[in-house]
Amino acid sequence: MKSIFKIPFRILSIFVGFCLCLLGAGFALVIYFNSPPPVPPLEEPGGALRIAEDGSVLIEIRKGESGLSVGKRLEEARIIRNRYFWYLLSRLDNSRFVKTGSFRLEIPASQLAIRRVLVEGRQMLERVTVPEGLTMTKTAQILEEAGICEAAAFLRAAEDPEILDTYSISGPSMEGYLFPDTYLFPRDYPPALAVRAMADNFFSRLAGLPGGRGVLGEELRRLVILSSIVEREYRVPDEAALMAGVFLNRLGIGMALQSCATVEYVITEVQGKPHPSLIYTRDTEIGDPYNTYVYPGLPPGPICSPGALALEAVLRPQESDYLYFRLVDPGAGRHYFSRTYDDHIKAGVFYVKGNPP
Repeated sequence: MKSIFKIPFRILSIFVGFCLCLLGAGFALVIYFNSPPPVPPLEEPGGALRIAEDGSVLIEIRKGESGLSVGKRLEEARIIRNRYFWYLLSRLDNSRFVKTGSFRLEIPASQLAIRRVLVEGRQMLERVTVPEGLTMTKTAQILEEAGICEAAAFLRAAEDPEILDTYSISGPSMEGYLFPDTYLFPRDYPPALAVRAMADNFFSRLAGLPGGRGVLGEELRRLVILSSIVEREYRVPDEAALMAGVFLNRLGIGMALQSCATVEYVITEVQGKPHPSLIYTRDTEIGDPYNTYVYPGLPPGPICSPGALALEAVLRPQESDYLYFRLVDPGAGRHYFSRTYDDHIKAGVFYVKGNPP
C-alpha cells in the first residue's frame, strides 16, 4: 500500500527546489545590479557630475532631489547599472536619505557603497575658490580656513622635490603652477593631493590655450614668471596682452621690467609686511632679486598664480612700440601706455594692484 505522504512530499520537494532556484536567481540579480558597470563613466553636462583628474567622480546632489532622480543620473553617467535597483535600495532603507551637497565617489564601487557615501555624508566636498593672482601662501591660508588641510602642510607639499620632479618644475616650489579656480575638496584632504589637483588643472588649462600645448622647460618657466607679473599688473582684460607686449619689448632691449607687482611681492612675501597701497621710490630700491627695478630680466620665479587670461596674454602678446605704462584711473583700472620716459612721468603717480582676497 502506497504512503499517503509520498505525493505531497514530492510536491513539497519540487516547491522547495523551485523556491531555492528563485532565491538563487534573485541573489544573482542582486549581485549583478549591485556591481559597477564595466564601462568608464560619463560626465554630466553643466558640471554637476564630472570626472576628477585622479579618476574619481565629483557629484553635486541638488536640494530636494529625489532618490529616483539621483539613481537616474548615476545610471546615465554609467556609475551604477540600474536606477530601479537604486530606487529599491532607497525604499528598503527609507529611514535614511541622500544628503544635499558635493561628494567624491571612488569608482568603481558597488551601489551599496555609493549609497552609503551619499546617505552618511562621507567624502562630502567643500567648494573652495582660489582667485587669480594669489601666492602659494595666500592659497594655503584659504585651504586651511576651509578645513581642507593645514597651510604649513600644503606649503611643504608644494615644495616637495618628488612633486616638483613629477611636473618637471625647475624652481624650488609650485609657485605659479597652482591654477586659480573653484575646487571641490574633502575636509582633511592630503595636502599633496590638493597640490597635484591644482597643478594638473594648470597644465590641462595651459594645453587648451592657443600655443600652450607642448610648452616645456625654460620656455614654460619664462611663460609662467612673466604671466604672473602680468596677472598682478593688469586690471581690465583688454590691456593684459598689451602689457605683456610692453614687458617683452623691455626684455628684448635689456631694459629692466620695472614692475610694481614684483616690488609688492618683495614687501609682502619676502619681508612679510602688509600689502602697500602705494609704491614709493624707496621701495623700488629694495635690494632683492625679485625687485625688477634693481635687477634686469625676469625675477627668479613666479610672483603669483596666473589665470588663463594672463597666460594667453603672454602666449599671444599685442605688438606695439610702447615701453611704459602707468595706472591713471584706479577706479576704472585703466593704464596710460607710452613710448618715452618723459611721457611716462607726466602720466601721474604710482599705484599697485589691490590686495587679492
